[in-house]
Amino acid sequence: MKKVMLSALLLSLPLLGYAQERFPSPEAAASAFAAAVAGKNETQLTALLGAFWRQFLPPEGADPEAVARFNRDWREGHRIVQKDNTAHLNVGREDWQLPVPMVKEAGGWRFDMAAARDEILTRAIGRNELSTLQAMHTYVDAQQDYYLQNHRWAHRIISSEGKKDGLYWPMKAGEAPSPLGPNFSPAAPDEGYHGYHFRIIRSLRANGTKTYAKKITYCFIKNPYSAVRKLALIVKSKQPNGVGKSTLVNTSVIKFA
Repeated sequence: MKKVMLSALLLSLPLLGYAQERFPSPEAAASAFAAAVAGKNETQLTALLGAFWRQFLPPEGADPEAVARFNRDWREGHRIVQKDNTAHLNVGREDWQLPVPMVKEAGGWRFDMAAARDEILTRAIGRNELSTLQAMHTYVDAQQDYYLQNHRWAHRIISSEGKKDGLYWPMKAGEAPSPLGPNFSPAAPDEGYHGYHFRIIRSLRANGTKTYAKKITYCFIKNPYSAVRKLALIVKSKQPNGVGKSTLVNTSVIKFA
């Protein structure tokens, strides 16, 4: 998903011209697209979508499950939603809409990947945010587990090397698993999780001084894609032994120690 996100962002660069195939109607264009997807015909997809369509997909190719869902939904039913010189393809019982619109020009109908950029980006962010919200709930449970075992809250998400001072540490044979699973251990430094970076912060008094020891309020913050959003979610609690509701805040007012 992160690769799709990065690929979509690449399309913010100027696109070079490409002679895409035109069709007499949006129905004909949609049928050609469905046939190319079903047949895994990348040459035809390039003719339909343009030379840069691969920037929307990770290098290893399209998600097989997503392709299977589209093929199934197409067989279940499909329709064209047209307004003036723009048309969209909707498929399946849930009327899922392909994020790539079709536009009418002098030579006929073609797929407009440039116009699809923002919609694909928005959908990718939405999916990532849902995953991140679930991660926030997982974090709350992990902090509770850590507290029960250690009678204190964790100061770190990933433990220091050779220690168990965070919510995740590599599990050795015969050991109980850490409160957070290996999915929260990044494969590469600063890679993030679905585009977000997490950090535990300590609460501050009104005068800016830190709270200490048992009075620390533990928070969980995710920094979203700064170019798109400037808001963050915080999980915090005013209770001495609990982590509670999430709060939406402006990241510009937060200062890290």
